[in-house]
Amino acid sequence: MIFVVSGPSGCGKSTLIGRVLQELGNLRFSVSHTTRPKREAEIDGQAYHFVTQTKFEEMIQAGEFIEWARVHGYYYGTSRAEIAKAGAAGDIILDIDIQGARQIRTSLRDVTFVFVMPPVLDELRRRLKARKTEDPASIARRLADARREIAACREFEYVVVNEDLEKAAGELRAILAAARCRTEVREEEIRAIVRSFEGEEGWR
Repeated sequence: MIFVVSGPSGCGKSTLIGRVLQELGNLRFSVSHTTRPKREAEIDGQAYHFVTQTKFEEMIQAGEFIEWARVHGYYYGTSRAEIAKAGAAGDIILDIDIQGARQIRTSLRDVTFVFVMPPVLDELRRRLKARKTEDPASIARRLADARREIAACREFEYVVVNEDLEKAAGELRAILAAARCRTEVREEEIRAIVRSFEGEEGWR
């Protein structure tokens, strides 16, 4: 299965995903490619695959991305190779923007879409400033984008309001667990159980 987590920059997507990755088995993070500069604490190949704009555009031309978009002035995208690698290890969780989520919706099946929201705009502004990774112009651009992105929340199956981190992480875990219990997802297991009942006296 594929889980897509989207939401405005600064809403806490990465933190929430990190929590569920620690606590749920058979789940792998799909590492996106980006042209944005690497932040001090980030490790190439773990947070993102950091590439040049030239390299990213070459990958676009070669059809290597299953989704990509230009967000906050930089390219972001999910490579087909990354999806294949992550999928081989079990379920996949993606941290992507609204544009990317829309592309995934039209190109892949069996995807669960989750939107993460901040409780209010002022809290999102506070979190962006607290990160100390963007200058005022970048923060203003991200807040302007957030106003547009928030309006897209109803396109998603689930919404998590990240006001209290522990509660929000619990909700995201519950969503993933519920999605894994859908009848169509467990069809093979269900068939095996039903077959074990066939032929028993009184079975209808």
